[in-house]
Order: sequence, then structure tokens, then C-alpha cells
Amino acid sequence: MANQESNTHNDQEGPAGRSAATGRRALLGAAVLGAGGAVLGLSGTARATGGHGGGGLRSLPVPTIIGHRGASGYRPEHTFGAYDLALDMGADIVEAGDLVITRDGHLVCRHEPEIGGTTDVADHPEFADRKKTTTLDGTPVTGWFAEDFTLAELKTLRAVERVPANRPHNTLYDGRWEIPTFEEVLRWQDEQTRKRGKQVWIYPELKHPTYFRKQGLALEERVAKLLRKYRKDRFDAPVILQSFEPTSVQRMNKLVDTPLVVLLSGASSRPYDFVENGDPRTVADLVKPAGLREIASYAQGIGPTLDLVIPKDASGRLTQPTTLVADAHKVGLRLHPYTMRNENPFLPADFREGTDADAYGDVFGAYRTYFATGIDGVFTDQPDTGLLAREDFRKGAAS
Repeated sequence: MANQESNTHNDQEGPAGRSAATGRRALLGAAVLGAGGAVLGLSGTARATGGHGGGGLRSLPVPTIIGHRGASGYRPEHTFGAYDLALDMGADIVEAGDLVITRDGHLVCRHEPEIGGTTDVADHPEFADRKKTTTLDGTPVTGWFAEDFTLAELKTLRAVERVPANRPHNTLYDGRWEIPTFEEVLRWQDEQTRKRGKQVWIYPELKHPTYFRKQGLALEERVAKLLRKYRKDRFDAPVILQSFEPTSVQRMNKLVDTPLVVLLSGASSRPYDFVENGDPRTVADLVKPAGLREIASYAQGIGPTLDLVIPKDASGRLTQPTTLVADAHKVGLRLHPYTMRNENPFLPADFREGTDADAYGDVFGAYRTYFATGIDGVFTDQPDTGLLAREDFRKGAAS
């Protein structure tokens, strides 16, 4: 079935699409430099136009600071409060948002299809009977799921902090913002571009495409339709699309010319579309030179977990960097690893200070170590910290 769908999508790709895709790959390839050259040679911002990036990926500073689900270290994630704050702090890109689907086919921004952990749905007795247990990518999950709600019903809910134990200060903002739709995000992007006088970039993720496709709720076609509507389906659009499922990225490559990124989890894990399709390869296979060459044939970058860049030992301390950065750059792929967070539990053990779950560790030392590998950017919950760390790193590289 997957092969049939791929062939259908391939039929939709005309000569203009192939030409633009070739241009997109060439544009990215020219932008990928070694660590020192990237830091010193690619600063700047895109010009402020509604539908284009004004130079595409080359216009982004390197290392690129990506506001992970907005400024989610300070506001409940995937809210316009978090997105606005990320821009106010100066983030180069805002990850707005993780895309899931409602029962009536609307794309909305939530971390997962299960919305109980990020909304106040449990406080709504009218939705108590929607709670269920389902299988998500092979794992039983209990809660409330976006696809069981209409958009109108979801709009009655409000966002809450996902990790209150680590971010009790964020609970101050529980209940303040509603769930954004992807179309609202695209409009917000254009409004903020005009308001701020420079191009605002977004970095949406297609969440669990196989899970939704099996329910007859395909993500890719809906994303492409909205991107075309807002003229953001071009290779120089200020949008980067990402997914943990390589076949989903391949589908998007047939539908739009927007820059694409394959997300990569732990080395021993398998993308769930591989599990469904019987592909035995693991992430460890995908980060080998042959796997990276294959990804480079349809995507412009990878988003690896930071552990694929520098593994940790049994005590949680960093070891030596892998060859992933160099290997990816050889085939023209950018690397935007995830996720930097200031709080101790999220840092490598050698950068933790104290034991408080919400206390900050030596995050600047961690940034410095990761930037030194030559990564092209990083997702961070605290964009202001990432920007200061980049400034420090640039000063060190220039001295």
C-alpha cells in the first residue's frame, strides 16, 4: 500500500516540481560548511516577504537557534504565548507546531495525538467519555485523542504545562491560551513578518503519519494543501518540514518543494513506518554514510537526538563525538539536533549542578561542547539561552 501511495504522489510531480527540488538541494548544498566557516560565514536574516525566505536556508544564522515548540521553557508549549515569546527573544526559527488532526480533518498544534497531558480536557466533564486506550506506534496509550474531537470542541480547551514538575513556574499560564490550528500559525507567521520587519521562519513537524493514515486522516496532503494556499510550498519558503518517518518526508518531497528534514531518535530505534513496512533498518543504519546518502536524495537535513552527535556513557556523561556531523555534511545535509533545555534533569550528567528538578545547570558549557562538533543549529526550549551561547561561541571562534 505504501508503494502504491508513493507512486500516486510521484505522478503529481511535474517538471516544474523536479526543477525546484533540484534548486532546493543545490541551495542547501552551497550553504553547508565546516564548523568554523558556518559560524563565521552565514549570519544574517531573510528579507521580510510573506511567501518566500529571501535566500532560503542560506539566510539563516549558523548555528541556528530553533525555539522548540516556541519558548516552551517559559510558557506552555505550542501556544501563541510560547511562539510570540520565542520571537521576542530572537529565535531564528519557531517550531510551530507539531501537527495532529481533528475528527473533521483540521490540522492543529499539539505535542502528541494524546491531548490529556497538554490541555485541560480532564476538567471538562462533557468529554469524560472520550477517554480511551489505543495503540500509538505499537504502544498502548490511555487518554484523550485529537482525532476524537472536532475543531470546535478542541477550541473549548485550553493549554497547560506538560512537565509541571520541572517547570512549576509555567503553570502560572495554564488555561490562558487555546490550541492553535496550522492555518492560524501560517497567518500568524505572515502577520509577525510584517510586524517585525523581518522574515519569520517556522519548523512544523508531521506527528505519527502512519497512525493517522491508517485512520484515513492523511497528514501530508493536508499540510501540502495549506502550504500551497499560503504560497509556502516553494524551495525558498520560510518553512522547514520534519518528521520521524522517512516515508512521510518522501511523500512531502513529492507534494511540495519546501525544505525537508528527517528526525532521528535513538540509534537502536526503528522509525515506525519501517516497522509497518517491514523495513529492518534502525536509526543506526540511517546514520551510516549509505543511509545519509539516501536521505540526501529527498531531504535537506536531519534532526538527530543529541546522543547521536555525542553519546553518553552509563553514568550519563558525554563521551567522544561521533562522525555524524562530518558524514552528514559530506552529502550536503544540515544537522539540527534536539533538544537543549536548561534544567538539570535534561542535561548531560557532567553539566548538572545540584539536584533540584527545576534548577538550571551549566547549560552554557553544554552548548559550547555541542556547537564545537559543527552542528548547524539546535532545538532549544529556552531560545534566549541558546542565543547567548551562540554569541559566546562565535566570540571564541573569532579569538
